[in-house]
Amino acid sequence: MTSQKQKIGNWFRNSISAKMLMVGFLILILLIPLGFVKDLIRERGFRQTEVIEEINTKWGNQVVLNGPILKVPYHVYVEEKVFDEKTKTFLTSQKPERHVAYFFPWDLEINSNVKTQPLERGIYESVVYNAKTQIKGKFAKLNFSVKEIADENILWDKATVLFKTSNLKGIRNTVKVKIGKEEYALKPKFDNTYMNTLESGFLNEIATIQNEPLSFLSTIDINGSSSLQFIPIGKETRVFMKSNWHSPSFNGNYLPETEGKKISPSGFEAQWKVLETNRRFGQYFFDNLPNLSDFSFGTEFMVPVDDYQKTERTSKYGLMIIGLTLLVFLLIQISSKIAIHPFQYLMIGLALVMFYTLLISISEHQNYLFAYLISGAAVVALITTYSRSILKNSKFTLLVLGSMFSLYTFIFVIIQLEDYALLVGSIGLFVILGTIMFTSRKIDWSGAQ
Repeated sequence: MTSQKQKIGNWFRNSISAKMLMVGFLILILLIPLGFVKDLIRERGFRQTEVIEEINTKWGNQVVLNGPILKVPYHVYVEEKVFDEKTKTFLTSQKPERHVAYFFPWDLEINSNVKTQPLERGIYESVVYNAKTQIKGKFAKLNFSVKEIADENILWDKATVLFKTSNLKGIRNTVKVKIGKEEYALKPKFDNTYMNTLESGFLNEIATIQNEPLSFLSTIDINGSSSLQFIPIGKETRVFMKSNWHSPSFNGNYLPETEGKKISPSGFEAQWKVLETNRRFGQYFFDNLPNLSDFSFGTEFMVPVDDYQKTERTSKYGLMIIGLTLLVFLLIQISSKIAIHPFQYLMIGLALVMFYTLLISISEHQNYLFAYLISGAAVVALITTYSRSILKNSKFTLLVLGSMFSLYTFIFVIIQLEDYALLVGSIGLFVILGTIMFTSRKIDWSGAQ
């Protein structure tokens, strides 16, 4: 029995296969704390999202503006038959039914001056803005002919003008619109839809629009966050936006024109031009005004660097770093006959996992580059010093230092790249595999099974 135990013990100490199985088992064990670290990174990222959403909600969420829109009611007469008990016959009468038509501007020009500022809560930061927006243009002759509505059935004295917005809470002024020579205040109308409604009282002399274009002018001062977008309801819509934000993301259905677009560290300027033929809807709707927010366009104001996202991407390479680092120690052990205890492998692996906890904790207070440099330097220094006491050989210690430095540099380069990350990663892994094959070619793998 004692002899059998000695054979098993010698096999574990001398067999290359046993050492490889032991290292593979330790790598699987280290996946457990690595998984906990990834969960921690996701949890902190979700916490950041929650705090930013709370800040944005209190200041004002994303803004979508649509308007002005003319709302003109009209009558449609429907034949109605009523049975008369006296004459025992049906009496026919014309019963008026009230309908509504919505007309968009012939010409729409929007000028928006957006001033951004950071808002912080603890270690988290969000970007919010105040937009002073002037909206002007003209309404031209309204087309009721498609419904064959007679002029006498149009209720001009009941016409109103309305705006729609996704963010009533952020409005900082009493919204007024000047139609012709008259100015009207807009008041909110209760509804549960995404786009809330501001509507004026009855318009005076709106019928004159049938004879000549009627100009309008309105100014909206609004707080918002994340994005500012407009819906191109004009037959020709022109939007001019100027801001002190240095990293705009132009989104939506339409991109700004190349000419006139300026982006610099001090801000940006952009302009859009959208025609009726560029959209999938016309200049009027009858009875129902649909939600046209899917056709909106504008600018997104976001913090350009998401350190949590970069940290999460870095953690995805954790298994590769742990596996390759332990493989370096295994090759050193096999080639030099230096004894490395499984406990020492475990300590090295745990130090590699600690890199990610250091990275996320430091990146919450500093930028990602600084956090990566400090975390990487700390872990590389710790493992290099530890390997010096294990290997007791300067050449092998320098090998460990060089391999770890190369690994962390390689991962950092991949994280910074986007379009070429896959290409550079594939080439890098090919070089690493070739290096391992070259350095292990002289090992006698059959010498001790």
